[in-house]
Amino acid sequence: MKISEFVKPYESFCPQDLAIENDPVGLQIGRLNQEVKKVLVTLDIRDQTVQEAIDVGANLIFAKHPVIFSPLSGLTDEDSQENIILRLAEAGISVYTSHSNIDVVKGGLNDDFAEILDMTEVEVLDDRDGIGRVGNIEPQSLSELALKIKAGFGLKRLRLVTYDRDLKSVIKRIAICGGSGGKLWPQALAKGADLYITGDIYYHSGHDMLSSGLLGIDPGHYIEHLFVPKVANLLRKWHPEIEILESQTLTNPFYDI
Repeated sequence: MKISEFVKPYESFCPQDLAIENDPVGLQIGRLNQEVKKVLVTLDIRDQTVQEAIDVGANLIFAKHPVIFSPLSGLTDEDSQENIILRLAEAGISVYTSHSNIDVVKGGLNDDFAEILDMTEVEVLDDRDGIGRVGNIEPQSLSELALKIKAGFGLKRLRLVTYDRDLKSVIKRIAICGGSGGKLWPQALAKGADLYITGDIYYHSGHDMLSSGLLGIDPGHYIEHLFVPKVANLLRKWHPEIEILESQTLTNPFYDI
């Protein structure tokens, strides 16, 4: 089966045109007429992911984060990012990415996050791009919600955005955006959220959120690793004849001690 045929069911579920403007999705490396032999699904493509694909014999990597995000000025082994792309090309490994479109689509990653947190009356957080979700939850303390998030996403730690360290604050409505969604906190506030959950919240953004009356939880960017089993299972359903592997390589750059 050619890549062009392999991705058709996925693109029916999650079209490329749902992606945020200038977000690179779809086939990034390879040829659409290449035969698919074995697929490795991963969140990130790093040196260790490339080696994993080579070791397991995969000739297609299906990733969330694009391996080419900014224009290349060259393709040599002298630059670490260029070297990753060069190794993939030399090994004959194609790369297909599904970035913001899997966040936006109905039934996508952000809807899964909302389900994990038992959100009800769920609506889109950012109306312009369709990203993020906001909804109601059973009233619970900040500490209870923090424990729920840790359990739901398999986390050892997370960061709370709060001045007074009062973990008894009652939370009734939350917003969530996978990845790095710190800039969307005004939308969370405008849609009545008591608390906003997203990764990579900047120091000054935390100040601005709290000054506006919005609490926050930063569970880290890596909660998006749930992309791997989700997409792998979808691809297995559509293509039971092709071996679909879930990456076992840890690409989270942060380590808790």
